[in-house]
Amino acid sequence: MSKKRFGPLAGVKVIELCHVMAGPTCGLMLADLGADVIKVEKIDGGDDTRRTVPPAIAGESASYMMMNRNKRGIVVDLKTEGGKAVLHRLLADADVVTENYRPGVMERLGFGYEALKKLNPGIIYAAISGFGRTGPYGARAGFDLVAQGMSGLMSVTGERPDGPPVKVGPPVCDIVAGILLALGVVSAYTHKLKTGEGQMVDTSLFEAGITLTYWQSAIAFATGLAPQALGSAHPLNAPYQAVRTKDGYINLGAANQRVWARAMEVIGRSDLAVDPRFRENAGRMENRAELITELEQVFTTASSAEWLDLFDREGVPAGPILDINAMHNDPQVIARDMVPWLHHPVAGDMQTIGLPIKMNETPGQVATPAPVFGQHTREVLNEYGYDNQEIAALAAAGAIHLGDITDTEVAS
Repeated sequence: MSKKRFGPLAGVKVIELCHVMAGPTCGLMLADLGADVIKVEKIDGGDDTRRTVPPAIAGESASYMMMNRNKRGIVVDLKTEGGKAVLHRLLADADVVTENYRPGVMERLGFGYEALKKLNPGIIYAAISGFGRTGPYGARAGFDLVAQGMSGLMSVTGERPDGPPVKVGPPVCDIVAGILLALGVVSAYTHKLKTGEGQMVDTSLFEAGITLTYWQSAIAFATGLAPQALGSAHPLNAPYQAVRTKDGYINLGAANQRVWARAMEVIGRSDLAVDPRFRENAGRMENRAELITELEQVFTTASSAEWLDLFDREGVPAGPILDINAMHNDPQVIARDMVPWLHHPVAGDMQTIGLPIKMNETPGQVATPAPVFGQHTREVLNEYGYDNQEIAALAAAGAIHLGDITDTEVAS
């Protein structure tokens, strides 16, 4: 049914019943790897990110366009019998359905896992929620901010231990949860290829946040003490943080004994490598403040660019601290196709974030922009056996929305 013929997931049919970020991240990953992801949006305005403005480009939400490229979009009112019949037909032969409604909503609509398993025994039902489908918090709503706080991330983020709680800048629980769900879907699809069996896949924002605490949890398990905020510093290695230079900061990654000794040799302070306070990592961790004071006395004598050029020549891991615009223009980012251009039918030429997984035999692609509202409703329904008269009747009854721009018009 899909026009796509690229990537390792070519031919996999995914129905996305997700909105905002966590669920759509999963769909984005699957679509970039070649799956035919059909995004089903609600009739009263669609995905909430369509209204997350500013910023917008020619009236189209920048956040919606970021999260929904490579997908086809249809608009269906699941509160109507006609809308339910449309979704029922789509799900009858789907490989995967993804949803991030609050637990219980899909069951009330008649599309819970038990019902869909009877309709389509091979379906992979992938659910993402605030806290997961089981446990005492299973019915709670959840947001990235709440998950960051409860998972411990905000207690270890910030400039100092006695500072206020600080959220990680990007919505990391949303994004990681979506990536974890995509991993779960691909794993379940592998099982399906072997056995023909579908299954439920379930993850949450809370568990995504917990997953990000590997190092901090290892420390807590071993010592009984809860790690605290360290600014840019590492909880297990030093020096592994931002250091001040003559005109700003750079990151220095002296993460093991060999690199530590080499870095001190390069900056002309081999004495620090044998100083009893700093000779071993344990001592460097215990005396981190004194160590950074010693290092910054050296680093503030030259510019960031001078230090980075020296470290690059000498093979010492270090890097600049870029803002988002500077990152977009970094030559490595461009070489790895991480900021590709797309042409959107309303917004025009625009950039997006590329696929971070490279494959030499079955590469994924960032091929098409996010759909405008209802863009593919007619196209998809035609593919699933609805004729134009039936489609017109569904639209007249308010069960679907056909959109102002069709895929045919975009192609022309």
